[in-house]
Amino acid sequence: MKKKGQRSRWFPLVWVIPVVLVLLTAVVFGAQWLRTLSGVQSFVTNYPGHVQPPVGTPEGFPEWLRWSHFFNMLLILMIIRSGWNVRTTQRPPAYWTRNNQGLIRTKGKPNKVSLDLWLHLTLNVLWVVTGIAFYVLLFSTGQWQRLVPTSWEHIPNALSAALQYASLDWPLENAWVSYNSLQMITYFVTVFIAAPLSIITGIRMSGAWPNDAKINKVYRVETARAIHFPVMLYFVLFIIGHVTLVFATGALRNLNHIFAGRNDESWVGFWFFAGALVLMAVLWVSAQPIVLRPIASLTGSVTKK
Repeated sequence: MKKKGQRSRWFPLVWVIPVVLVLLTAVVFGAQWLRTLSGVQSFVTNYPGHVQPPVGTPEGFPEWLRWSHFFNMLLILMIIRSGWNVRTTQRPPAYWTRNNQGLIRTKGKPNKVSLDLWLHLTLNVLWVVTGIAFYVLLFSTGQWQRLVPTSWEHIPNALSAALQYASLDWPLENAWVSYNSLQMITYFVTVFIAAPLSIITGIRMSGAWPNDAKINKVYRVETARAIHFPVMLYFVLFIIGHVTLVFATGALRNLNHIFAGRNDESWVGFWFFAGALVLMAVLWVSAQPIVLRPIASLTGSVTKK
């Protein structure tokens, strides 16, 4: 229980809100001013923000992709929550020690980790499994063509789309057929750069990483930590921007795309999304020691010290 006068571990994030609002306001006014310039107007006309997809690129959102998106939503939320707790909690409420230590040992002794770190590592294993299935299906079904930019034309078109979004005059888009250039590049960075970086650095920081590996001289744990946290911040910013644009650029149609597999403006996708939000809220509230202790004890011993 939090003592009287003790600040929440989430308090350091509060100051971000007013700063972001001020910056966003400046960006919007700046983008709107830029669009009054004739040269910028010509640039937007020549590069509207979208590149015609290659012939044979699949359309729509198959069921496996929608389920993958759903599981990723749940996991990434809890991964960020548990990761932040690991970073900010000074006195963990409990510790977990694995029954079968295997590689997880420090100088021959069992490696004891906090309950928050146990949750973080467990969720990451599930996330990696989901990601492997996603990669396999992505490349075996041709859906990779919707995420991988194959033309340099995407760069100026992405800049144009960013300017249009920033000025609140949205670029024309039809995500059912293909993403605009900014979306494609952002999703590419998220799926093929940020996610692997998060996994690779997380493994380096875990107790499963061998202490005597030769690569440790080059790939130091300090390097992994220096990369891992900024990648988490990237995911937070991506989620905020992604959700904001989903609702700002046609909420019903966008939610139908990824939750119901429909290209219309019915309310089906919204209700699936509402159910997902309820589940996410339940998971967030349930991630407490009283709930986690019996689950963690299935694979190890849980102690207070």
